Amino acid sequence: MTQRQDPIRVMVVDDHPMWRDAVARDLAESGFEVVATAGDGEQAVRRAGAAAPDVLVLDLNLPARPGVQVCKELVARNPALRVLVLSASGEHADVLEAVKSGATGYLLKSASTEELLDAVRRTAAGDPVFTPGLAGLVLGEYRRLACEPAPAPGAGGPGAPRLTGRETEVLRLVAKGLSYKQIAERLVISHRTVQNHVQNTLGKLQLHNRVELVRYVIERGLDDE
Repeated sequence: MTQRQDPIRVMVVDDHPMWRDAVARDLAESGFEVVATAGDGEQAVRRAGAAAPDVLVLDLNLPARPGVQVCKELVARNPALRVLVLSASGEHADVLEAVKSGATGYLLKSASTEELLDAVRRTAAGDPVFTPGLAGLVLGEYRRLACEPAPAPGAGGPGAPRLTGRETEVLRLVAKGLSYKQIAERLVISHRTVQNHVQNTLGKLQLHNRVELVRYVIERGLDDE
């Protein structure tokens, strides 16, 4: 399998200097390119634009501007940005708020360095990464949000784009909460092929994220098949 040649660009945002520096150092020593750090929400929003990270490692409890607001603003500005929340809080309300603001993953600060490095790699690849025990909670929130009435461009109407059988199959598994790696193993295809199917599906349906994908699946009854 071809490995990504360019290093993953990461920005670390945390208001504790020692913690922020330690995370940045661990990432840099493991081959990631740490393009910026920030100690508060205002700094994060200002610096992220110029730094153009692939992954934002973000604490929620920030001065000047809350982490969820930083996440919401930066993801709205750049939908391709992946956000991995690294927080001391395992409170369900914090996790769900992070998910709703656009976070791709949520890891507790009690995680080991190896778990953090793996989480950043998987986040960059587009996989949802959550501390064990939180994945089920998050999937439930995806499904709840998906059931709320909201406009989903391209999700209906006689002119709705047609998906291939494989795209529909991948879409159904994404909605069930499987990671790209798990989908690849189940369908005996490559991780990159799964990513391509998801991106093609998002483009065809004019959707932007997993919540909208899950909503599409539920509205079409694909989750019951």
